[in-house]
Amino acid sequence: MKIIAFVGMPASGKSEAARIAAEMGIPVVNMGDVIRKEVLRRGLEPNDSNTGMVATQLRKCEGMDAVAIRCISQIKEAGSDLIVVDGVRGIAEVECFRQEFGEGFILISIYAPIEVRFSRVKKRGRSDDMNNIEGLRSRDERELSWGMGDAIEASNVEIENNSTLETFKKDVVEVLSNYLGSSTE
Repeated sequence: MKIIAFVGMPASGKSEAARIAAEMGIPVVNMGDVIRKEVLRRGLEPNDSNTGMVATQLRKCEGMDAVAIRCISQIKEAGSDLIVVDGVRGIAEVECFRQEFGEGFILISIYAPIEVRFSRVKKRGRSDDMNNIEGLRSRDERELSWGMGDAIEASNVEIENNSTLETFKKDVVEVLSNYLGSSTE
């Protein structure tokens, strides 16, 4: 079994890369969905503040790998030799997945400058998005406090996402295609 996980700062292109993987027929497990589901379970409005608060509380109460642990059963239940995980947020999650899946775990970092990421945030309109670049910087800091920088450094491959969507899609398809034929090896 191969697990390909995407890591990167907010709005770098992780979810777009996951959509591309899904279009290629690769099942996707979204780590952010775990947080969004918990926000709703608690009866909170799904905004950036509440999402960040719940994500931080889960990590504080259950460990920095809490979200990864909650995703492992989903990954195993997917019944596929190749799974994409969208949204690693810290080194503890990387270590958790590496312990669980060994050499079958591949980490791909996605990089985009903050100005490019903020222009994407303004266009995507998610309920948990921030409405100014300072809000994005704050979210960056929060996620860096979870070990995001170390997780990015631990990646096996980096994809730059600072050009067109078409270029990014070509790059993601190329990288994922390297693992399609080797998922059962």
